Amino acid sequence: MIAIAILIGCILGAILGMNAPMISYTYSSYLAIAIIAALDSVFGGITSVIKKNFDLKIFITGFFGNAILSILLTILGEKLNVDIYLAAIVVFVGRMFTNLGIIRRYYVDKWSNQLKEKGEKQNETK
Repeated sequence: MIAIAILIGCILGAILGMNAPMISYTYSSYLAIAIIAALDSVFGGITSVIKKNFDLKIFITGFFGNAILSILLTILGEKLNVDIYLAAIVVFVGRMFTNLGIIRRYYVDKWSNQLKEKGEKQNETK
């Protein structure tokens, strides 16, 4: 089921990507930092689902709040002629890797336990 959703998402993304207008270079840094902030929120949401403490209000406010704050930091940095957005990128990417590590460990442990149980069942039937 997940593979079908991923396949549909990839096809829709490719179709939209071919037909979407190009983003101006002046706005590309704003969009890039907003996307990184949104991805951080998505990975955080997946991690909270795994930890069984997901709250939709927290996810939605974090999703938009992180994106807006990162865009505002980028604007402020441009006004001050300082690349403040790099600090936001470091923080968001660091959190993304932390959340990805938690997600990876969860699924590796789950997969290992399934293989272990499958092996134990096969040994019992012999």
